[in-house]
Amino acid sequence: MMEEKLSKKHLEQLKQLCNEAGIKLTHQRLEIFCELIAHPGHPSAEMIHKRIHKKLPTIAIDTVYRTLATFDELGLIKKLHVMNERTLFDTNLDIHHHFICTRCKKVNDIYWSDFDNTTLPETIENMGKVESRHLEIHGICNSCLDKT
Repeated sequence: MMEEKLSKKHLEQLKQLCNEAGIKLTHQRLEIFCELIAHPGHPSAEMIHKRIHKKLPTIAIDTVYRTLATFDELGLIKKLHVMNERTLFDTNLDIHHHFICTRCKKVNDIYWSDFDNTTLPETIENMGKVESRHLEIHGICNSCLDKT
């Protein structure tokens, strides 16, 4: 059963958040959540749809997009808007940043507490209240460098 794949903690968190938001925990939402937990990282909606489609052949890509948007609103995942690329989804809710390979498009997590704790320039503080910081570093990963 798919619920057995989830830890009790994850399942209870999902049930509680859905209940608080007044949304039904459907079979499709549960399958998408299971897929996110089973394969953490930075998947696209298309990638998740492709994997889920094997189990649920009638699931529409629109259902996956809407479910991922709902999970983002509930705080279960974060939506990444990688520059000039498709939207990716991040299951890692810890404070972190991303290194994005410009060749293979792989996204790696970066933990950088010095950056997180630096004092922001006055020009930014004068713009308004900063609620979060996210840094994207674009470059070529070692794997791609080794291939050249």
